[in-house]
Amino acid sequence: MEIGDLVPDLLGLDQDGKQVRCSDFPGRKIALYFYPKDDTSGCTAQACSLRDGYPDLLDAGYQVIGVSKDSQKSHRNFRQKHELPFPLVADESTELNRSFGVWKEKSMYGRKYMGTERTTFVIGTDRRVERIIRGKQVDTKNHANQIVGKE
Repeated sequence: MEIGDLVPDLLGLDQDGKQVRCSDFPGRKIALYFYPKDDTSGCTAQACSLRDGYPDLLDAGYQVIGVSKDSQKSHRNFRQKHELPFPLVADESTELNRSFGVWKEKSMYGRKYMGTERTTFVIGTDRRVERIIRGKQVDTKNHANQIVGKE
């Protein structure tokens, strides 16, 4: 996905097995954020930043949706533990990760593996990508402010 691309309406199933569609949030921009794994330090910091900034995001016209390859059960636990007010899409097949181009080869301690590149797509009300915050650009502890432009 690049700026200007049309995002599919159906994003997948959330932590409760409910379909998540862009059209579920008419008139709102969507901050669709892809993250590597539930309950890891960076991903928790990012989710909590979005939770704490959620009222400002809503006031600015955004809906937040998280995506990782974790299971629905993992998402339910992560969401409950950190009181996250937004849906988390379970992309166990990595199909959504791949279609957005965030499933990448990564390296840790010299070991290569495939994983999610932390990326947020800001999607307009017309379902087109307006902005992309990718990789090291993502400030996990201040991500809500990054999205609304208060960075």
